[in-house]
Amino acid sequence: MNGNLIIKNANELVTCSGFAAKKGAEMSELHVIPDGAVLVKAGVIEAVGQTAEIDASLEKSGGELSDYDVIDAQNKAVLPGFVDSHTHLIFGGYRAEEFSWRLRGDSYMDIMQRGGGIINTVRATRESSANDLLQAGIKRLDSMLAFGVTTVEGKSGYGLDKDTEIKQLEVMNHLDGIHYLDIIPTFLGAHAVPEEYKDRQDQFIDFMIQDVMPEVAERHLAQYCDVFCEQNVFSVDQSRRLLTKAAEMGFSLKLHADEIVQLGGAELAAELNASSADHLLQASDEGIRRMAEAGVIATLLPGTAFSLKESYARGRFMIDSNCAVALATDFNPGSCFSESVPLLVALATLYMGITTEEAISALTINGAAALDRADVIGSIDAGKQADIVILEYPSYKFIPYNIGVNTVEKVVKKGNLVFDKEKGGMTYC
Repeated sequence: MNGNLIIKNANELVTCSGFAAKKGAEMSELHVIPDGAVLVKAGVIEAVGQTAEIDASLEKSGGELSDYDVIDAQNKAVLPGFVDSHTHLIFGGYRAEEFSWRLRGDSYMDIMQRGGGIINTVRATRESSANDLLQAGIKRLDSMLAFGVTTVEGKSGYGLDKDTEIKQLEVMNHLDGIHYLDIIPTFLGAHAVPEEYKDRQDQFIDFMIQDVMPEVAERHLAQYCDVFCEQNVFSVDQSRRLLTKAAEMGFSLKLHADEIVQLGGAELAAELNASSADHLLQASDEGIRRMAEAGVIATLLPGTAFSLKESYARGRFMIDSNCAVALATDFNPGSCFSESVPLLVALATLYMGITTEEAISALTINGAAALDRADVIGSIDAGKQADIVILEYPSYKFIPYNIGVNTVEKVVKKGNLVFDKEKGGMTYC
């Protein structure tokens, strides 16, 4: 597995070409090449074009075909690897019983207020060993890879104490070193108020700033700091205080914003120049306008709205307001226990007014931009890391059309074939 690869004869080579987030109308521009081909050397894309052009390029450079693995993508669509830019993939325990409670009419916040929800997972995660979390993480990442995800963000936030928050982040960093997927860790220590700090949110924020964040920063365990800015969780002022200190310590910023009520999280994200604001079901027109002006990525999580039976975020309005929109699964044990990319795309296109083309941009180049990696991944461009998905159908349009079904046939990571449905799944060197 030397990362030397040629993919040729693709019915559609969907490049999503670009090195920055696509905003507004730009999200419809997929830059599709018919009869497309990609030349990859040592894991980096060297050339992109039609098959005849790439064949001629290889011949002109004096390259030997025998130096490359070759994938014939005839009658297939080829796309950039998907970027799942918002997940909570490392946790202990499950909350199937709470799902049943929601089916009978209990709200997410009602369950949380009586000690369920996030706090339930906190108890289980505190009790889980690092190895338990690691083994569970491997299985979840394997499943994500099969759906075409090649880069994933993972949040802590199921510890709410120093030891467990550090444990979660250590596990994610370990997984990043041993698994095919690139894993981007986010510190979400302020995900909820733990029982020992009940009604003392300000003191809990102090604890995070003074006792936990400095070690996370010093050990480079996370790139981002996130906060659940929500009514009865952390206020705008508390969130601002935490994130301002986080920025001073070198973290980039993210927010869980305006999910349950319209609190002003979108406005705060714009004020602080956050990389992304996520959820945004209740975001105001003004907040969306400010995010668009500030270049904050609007990361939308339709699987969560679906699972909670809530109204969807206004994806169509955001794109029409010139926002850069990303889509992510929000995989977690409570409000969205699903890593399904096909479900995500189906919900976005059927219920959020987002076109198929916009959804593809949201899941590739804009997902990469939400992780500040649009210059490295998220499109099929020369100079970028060769993270590529090959569908079993001739067009990207089959992703939402084959509703809820995984259409991914092969996954390439850094120029190496790492998943092949035809050969039974994961491939190993």
